[in-house]
Amino acid sequence: MRLRLVLWAAGLALGVFSLLIARADPAFSFAGTSFGGAVALLGAGWALLTCALAHWGRRPGNAVGPLLVAASCAWFLAEWDNPGVGSPAVFTVGLVFYAACAPLVGWATLAYPSGRLSSWAERVAVSVALAGALIVVGLLPALFFDPATRGCVLCPDNLVLVSDESGLFDDLNRVGVHLGLAWSLLLVAVAGWRVARSSPARRRVVAPIVLAGGIYLALVASSFGASLDRGFLGSSTFDQRLWLAQAAALVALALTVAWGLLRTRRMRSSLARLVVELGEPAPAGGLRDGLARTLADPELEIVYPVGEGHYADAGGRTVDLARVEGRVATPLVRDGRPVAVLVHRAGLLDDPELVEEVTSAARLALENERLQAEVHAQLEDLRSSRARIIEAGDAERRRLERDLHDGAQQRLVGLSLALRLLRAQLGIDRDQRLARRLDEAGVELARAVAELRELAHGIHPVVLSDEGLAAAVEALAEATPAPLRIGALPQERFPAVVETAAYLVVAEATKAGAARVSAIRRDGALLVEVETGAEPQGLVDLEDRVGALDGRVAVERASGGGVRIRAEIPCE
Repeated sequence: MRLRLVLWAAGLALGVFSLLIARADPAFSFAGTSFGGAVALLGAGWALLTCALAHWGRRPGNAVGPLLVAASCAWFLAEWDNPGVGSPAVFTVGLVFYAACAPLVGWATLAYPSGRLSSWAERVAVSVALAGALIVVGLLPALFFDPATRGCVLCPDNLVLVSDESGLFDDLNRVGVHLGLAWSLLLVAVAGWRVARSSPARRRVVAPIVLAGGIYLALVASSFGASLDRGFLGSSTFDQRLWLAQAAALVALALTVAWGLLRTRRMRSSLARLVVELGEPAPAGGLRDGLARTLADPELEIVYPVGEGHYADAGGRTVDLARVEGRVATPLVRDGRPVAVLVHRAGLLDDPELVEEVTSAARLALENERLQAEVHAQLEDLRSSRARIIEAGDAERRRLERDLHDGAQQRLVGLSLALRLLRAQLGIDRDQRLARRLDEAGVELARAVAELRELAHGIHPVVLSDEGLAAAVEALAEATPAPLRIGALPQERFPAVVETAAYLVVAEATKAGAARVSAIRRDGALLVEVETGAEPQGLVDLEDRVGALDGRVAVERASGGGVRIRAEIPCE
């Protein structure tokens, strides 16, 4: 802050000093003694200086502010090679730096808003312009310019004079003018190309600066073009008019810089309001809605890193960034760590400062939602894991039922048939004792087959897999000792885990005594309702099983001891 105040005071003094130099010998100055010239000299320099310092203060690490401060000082230096200046040092500075303003303005224009030149073409153009203005136009001719031998008796001494070479001085000036026309047009062309290849959003940011800077550089090119015949830059009437137009262009450039700062401030205010709104309790995804409104992108999405290479939305649902089509994913980084990723339309966040503003303003809200997303993602993983365990358990139960049915049960049935055949082959003169023992073995085998069939049915009823829930409940009603009244049941098929969960709810409830069961599909869920005379013992297991499928079990206990179990199982 103190440095900027010193620079601002120094810039004001520099402007006044330059105006005094111009009025000391108006014949060799641009501003002269007119009021308009003074306004142009001071207005352009001070306006550019003020806006540059404001930009510097707002964005300390950005090179645009210092570059424009240097350009504003260089604007004043164009008056310092005046013979009436009186000071050899001031006169020499004017000789070397009188053309330095244009390349600095071109540099700042191409670097806006990031402060960095983004392409090799921009870097080449700025390097050529700086070399052309400071070395070819400024320093080299000054090395061989002796004011006394050129007839300027009022000129102070040239402190960088190496040798009086009038011919070489003229040739260097002529080369500098031609080269100046080339590099000033090159800067205009590169600036125009930069706007042309920008996205619409970025073009809205850089176009005003490039337009004002491009007009100024085009006027500088006109000055070089008008000086081609005489071989040096002068201060003729036409040159003064071009200089006045350049002053107006610099004022316009300063205003566009100020507008950029104002636009950023308005965006920050919008984000600040968003942060205040997010200070109130908000549901998951509230930040997304707020940013979507602020950035005018209704389809904007925010995803959060929840693990190595894994991303999830605020609800914990997994998001695959590789499958985002037609959208752009911009990471929001804070202290070198990714906080979130914005998925938005192309070009929305081409302005890196806007990304920084979003990251800064919504940092706490992003952190909160990222933590919530991590918790939701962990819950989602846990829910998925439980569902997979239930599904794997059901598959194992079905496999065991098939193994018992196709293996042990079939062998016992075969053995029973063999005993019957052996019993029949004993004939009339049979051994009564052996026959009785065969009959007893046959009875035991039949009992073993029945128990094995019941065991297999208890593990997983095959009718449930083959014909569905309705048929399985009807089979259960025939097998259960307590009466089971069946109401309306859906005849359609459901996922195996859903049918198994619903069947186990009914089967567990019937163990408590007589029951009545009905089921219906409604709003993407299978609703099973069982009324029984007592509370089943395995109710907690049923709640865990249904809960693993993201469903729920509600139990209503009547005063007379009856229980109504209502299971809601998602089936889509």
